[in-house]
Amino acid sequence: MQSQRYDLHTLRGDIFGGVTTAVVGLPVALAFGVASGLGAMAGLYGAIALGFFAAVFGGTRSQISGPTGPMAVAMAVVITDHASTLQEALTVVVMAGVIQALLGVLRFGRFVSYTPYSVISGFMSGVGIIIIILQTLPALGVEASGGGPLDVMRAWPDAILNLNASAVAIAAVSLGVCIFWPARLHRWFPATLAALAVGTLMGVLFLGDAPDIGEVPTGLPGFEEPVLSLGVLAGAVQPAITLALLGAVDSLLTSLIADSMTRTRHNPNQELIGQGLGNIAAGLVGGLPGAGATVGTVVNIRAGGSTRVSGALRALVLLALVLGAGSYVEAVPLAALAGILLKVGWDIVDWRFLKRMHRVQREHLMIMGITMVLTVVLDLITAVAIGLIVAAMSAARQFERLQLDSVVSVPLLDQSFLAEGADGADAGGFSARVGLVALRGTFTVASSKSLIDILGADIAEHEVVIIDFTDTVHMDDSAALVVENLLETAADSDTEVILLGLEGAPATSLQALDVLDRVPRDRMVDSLDQARELARELLGTSDPS
Repeated sequence: MQSQRYDLHTLRGDIFGGVTTAVVGLPVALAFGVASGLGAMAGLYGAIALGFFAAVFGGTRSQISGPTGPMAVAMAVVITDHASTLQEALTVVVMAGVIQALLGVLRFGRFVSYTPYSVISGFMSGVGIIIIILQTLPALGVEASGGGPLDVMRAWPDAILNLNASAVAIAAVSLGVCIFWPARLHRWFPATLAALAVGTLMGVLFLGDAPDIGEVPTGLPGFEEPVLSLGVLAGAVQPAITLALLGAVDSLLTSLIADSMTRTRHNPNQELIGQGLGNIAAGLVGGLPGAGATVGTVVNIRAGGSTRVSGALRALVLLALVLGAGSYVEAVPLAALAGILLKVGWDIVDWRFLKRMHRVQREHLMIMGITMVLTVVLDLITAVAIGLIVAAMSAARQFERLQLDSVVSVPLLDQSFLAEGADGADAGGFSARVGLVALRGTFTVASSKSLIDILGADIAEHEVVIIDFTDTVHMDDSAALVVENLLETAADSDTEVILLGLEGAPATSLQALDVLDRVPRDRMVDSLDQARELARELLGTSDPS
């Protein structure tokens, strides 16, 4: 993680980021709270508790955490299928936070950093498209009825017929401010905040019939004691694991997006600890669980937020709203927020990758496209999971080609390899009774089947085969079993086998699976000269003297 000198400019950016994301995130938190079944206030309490603890104790400097769509949907399932009371549902939330924190302590977070860029690009572009689609209804002044992007698209015809002209005007102006705001002013007054101010003034002074945020609930939460009975805890394990993993993946993928925008590096394990502590706190105050919020994080970065202060300040601003300052944002038109989020969604789309799609390898383009489409039409977790599977299959094909390029299988002419001390008749012509198979580099499951297909026939053609492990670096279990298969092929074709230079990790892998049980100890040699002498003995061509 890169160090950063904190100065007045940084503080100003954090203030802009925290205030902007608080205002933008307020209606989202309220909506997710309602969608989850816990209520609007639960969404707000979750945004405050999770947002503060994840910012202070997490591992991503500029990340904004709070209720998210996937977590709200998952929580609705918990309430419907796994909890008979509110306390039981919140117990699941607390347990999920504990699991996330443990994942961080056990250092599982680092595995997400292995996600290929093509998957991240597809995820980013999919999220950007979803944001754009979802904000079309508020931009038209039509109340969103819930659901995903496909549901919103089905509602477009009716929305166009019943659009609110005032809302369309506010959304258009807010979007225009975001696009055309002078860069020289952005340092002092971010475009998102300017768009929010202009859109709000339009709604208050001229276009009062545009839908606004409306009444903001107030009041502090109480302490919700978890249910610690054995039966409830046992039933909470499965949904808690689901929430924990969903939130962990969502948060760490958002951290990767933050990294790509800020040129910094997050600490994935610390981020999981922060997310876990935040969700524990959310469950204890009756809040909705959440994760790293992609939209909030991008808005924060665009507004100038760059440290933990922005996330913590956002939570404090939301807390102030809960304590009674909500009247100051009740008049903000939803269309103004929609205009801001339309620009945010456009910026999230990975145009840098898309502009170079004609130069990108076909496999990588396919992975990006699959992940992007599935993010839009299904959900984030399914899209990323399938994207990773396709990426792994593509990588396996590349590994196969690379590994097979490191295999040498050649016949050794008797007249050159066995000539010294050998019977001239046996060593003449183009006879090649000895074959050499050299395995150089690393061999894994990716090349296992092809190794059998390629080398099996070569081994059967010779009376003696030397398998050279001198330059073999690593063999996984699949590759070790391929060697066993090759030894069986040699035995079936009456081919004698000599193992050359077998030591270190490859020898350990073969010994662990008992692959070497069928090879006599005297058939293992350390040098090619020893292999030559042993081959002469096996062929009966040794010098009698």
